[in-house]
Amino acid sequence: MAAISWRLLPMWALIALAACAAMLGAAHLFERVGDLAPCALCYKQRQVYWGAAAFALVGFAGALAFPQIAVKRAVAALLGVAFLIGAIVAVYHVAVEQKWIVAQCDLFGPREIPAFDAAATFVVPACDEVQWTLLGVSMAGWNGLISAALAVASFLVAAAPRPVIEGDA
Repeated sequence: MAAISWRLLPMWALIALAACAAMLGAAHLFERVGDLAPCALCYKQRQVYWGAAAFALVGFAGALAFPQIAVKRAVAALLGVAFLIGAIVAVYHVAVEQKWIVAQCDLFGPREIPAFDAAATFVVPACDEVQWTLLGVSMAGWNGLISAALAVASFLVAAAPRPVIEGDA
C-alpha cells in the first residue's frame, strides 16, 4: 500500500480534482435529470468541493513549479483537510435530516424563489427533507462517506514513506 500511495503523490492533486468534478457533476445530474432541488446545506457541500477543486488545480500547478516532495505532501495534506471539512458539513446535514439538530435553514420550511422566468418559481426544500436514498443512506450521507474516504486517502498519500532504493543516500 505504501508503494501505491507513494506513486500517487505526484498526481494526487489531479486525482482529487477529478473526484471533485465527479461529485459536482453527480450533484448537478441529480438536480437537472433527477429533478431533485438542492437545499441550503446541499449548496454548502458543493461549495466545499468547488474550493477543494480550485485548491487541487492551484496545488497541481504549484507542485509542477516546485517539484520538491514536501510541496506535494503539503498539497495532499491540505486537500485532506478540505475533504475532512466536506465530511463534517455532510455529517451535519445528515444530523439535520435525522432531526437530531435543527438548522437555521429549516426554521421557515421550504421557500419559493423567483426563477429566471417571471411566471415561474423555484422551490428550495427544507434541509431536513430527505429527497433520495440508496441502501437507506441519504445523498448527504453518501457525500459524507465519500468525503471522508477522500480525506483519509489524501492523508495517507501525504504521509506515505518514500521507498528505500539501494544505493540511495
